[in-house]
Amino acid sequence: LFPDTYEFYKNSTPREALQRMLNNFEIKFTDEMRAQLDTLNARFGANYTVREITIVASLIEKESAAPAESHKISGVIYNRLFNWGDNPKLLGIDAAIVYAQGGNAEHIDTSIDHPYNTYRYPGLTPGPIANPGLASLKAALNPATSNYYFYVLNPAQGEHKFSTTLDE
Repeated sequence: LFPDTYEFYKNSTPREALQRMLNNFEIKFTDEMRAQLDTLNARFGANYTVREITIVASLIEKESAAPAESHKISGVIYNRLFNWGDNPKLLGIDAAIVYAQGGNAEHIDTSIDHPYNTYRYPGLTPGPIANPGLASLKAALNPATSNYYFYVLNPAQGEHKFSTTLDE
């Protein structure tokens, strides 16, 4: 469901509202973006679908502190999925844990047994954790190329610091 401003008639049915949001997604996810998906799949030797890119975009949407870092976060996600050698492809994304905890961000319990626990279960989450906007979808299709595998939020600056190793 594409996040946007919608106007509905009072007598619109929920099905009509949902269909309008789905149609809007199909309009916003352009043919050019579908071609970028093909390029991304070729780059990583993957076979991702629009749904899977939407999952990646939802993770970016919730993890990014500023739009300018979305492509770097996207790059970290793909590095963890495809370039991390023998690592079990754990994404380690806190926003997915918050989603698994019903939105509770006070304490992030990385030990919970939940399919959205990206510290425990490898690969993408079973579904999106948010409705990503256009900027996050574009970042998911165009990840930054880097050697970054980690990032941490610097609250004083309101942005993430990126690194190659956990020790950094």
